Amino acid sequence: MASRFHESVAAATDTVPIPPKSSSPKLSPPKTENDDGRPDDVIEAEDGHVEEDEFLAEGWDASSSNASTSVTSSVYQHAYENGRRYHAYKHGRYPIPNDDLEQSREDMKHAMMMELTDGKLFLAPIGDNPRKIIDIGTGTGMWAIEMGDHFPGAEILGLDLSPIQPQWVPPNVRFIIDDVEDEWASGSGWDFAHFRTMALVLRDLQKAVDQTFRHLKPGGWIEFQESYGMPFCDDGSMDEERDVMKQYFGLCGEAMARFGLQLDLGSRVGEYLERAGFVNVACVRKKLPVGTWPRDKTLRLVGLYVREALAQSTASLAKVFAGIGMSETEREVWAAKVRETARDSSIHRYCYYYFWYGQKPGESDST
Repeated sequence: MASRFHESVAAATDTVPIPPKSSSPKLSPPKTENDDGRPDDVIEAEDGHVEEDEFLAEGWDASSSNASTSVTSSVYQHAYENGRRYHAYKHGRYPIPNDDLEQSREDMKHAMMMELTDGKLFLAPIGDNPRKIIDIGTGTGMWAIEMGDHFPGAEILGLDLSPIQPQWVPPNVRFIIDDVEDEWASGSGWDFAHFRTMALVLRDLQKAVDQTFRHLKPGGWIEFQESYGMPFCDDGSMDEERDVMKQYFGLCGEAMARFGLQLDLGSRVGEYLERAGFVNVACVRKKLPVGTWPRDKTLRLVGLYVREALAQSTASLAKVFAGIGMSETEREVWAAKVRETARDSSIHRYCYYYFWYGQKPGESDST
């Protein structure tokens, strides 16, 4: 069946073709139009001034197979670098901190997503009664916990490299420490598999998607919620050649590439889903304003969250920037530049956020 890609920007719905397959990053999203031939909807700018610890091991489950790591002292070991704490499991392969500052940033980004989606935790049509849901790369566990409240009759499993989730969770929610890029250790028969901001940090995205496909039940769904690592502008207020934010995103892409990671993968998840065998593949694309410049109050709040997340990102990416030889002083200079330009409401930047989902063929397949 031919895939259909649906784009949503504010209230608009567009048809988006699959981007061409590529082995190298392409820092420009596929150009799209609305059904009536109009270009992407433009976010209206506001006129005038814009106002503005470690957790214990109880409750963790690592018994699904021998491949899943038991909660031992080795899992709780951490490495400290540039004044930040990183997980030591799997030799600290994930280059982002797991300390309290980063956990707060992740929870803020979750709140941002709830505003962007009008409170929707997912967009895939999974039905009203899923029985088994897995959250891969669960982070602080916020999404899994809220899904547990939303579907009290479902089993919710959150999987992550870091043991940073809370003890007190709904009775149908549990967490394990595991690496989705290793041998699958989380059982089978899942109705829904959820990934958020995982495409760009997985070394082998295709392997992760293939493994998930094999362990979903027939008719089960997968969803990726992914950002795209470059700012854009519709009204010419951003200098395409000299914009500070654009230069910063370019540095981020260069630095992440040293770790084998690609900031543009969020725009290309669909091709990975189709290669794995998923059908009914669809995409919803939304605009994330950078800063509080939009007229719409909800988008203004989203922009505030984006601005604050970016302001904190230079510290979160300290280990990544060190890989391209950036000193602490240089990083602090970039942090000041990013904070200053993100507060400039005369520049109407936005980033794209992609929601990709697909279905495993089978008895519940609606094709």
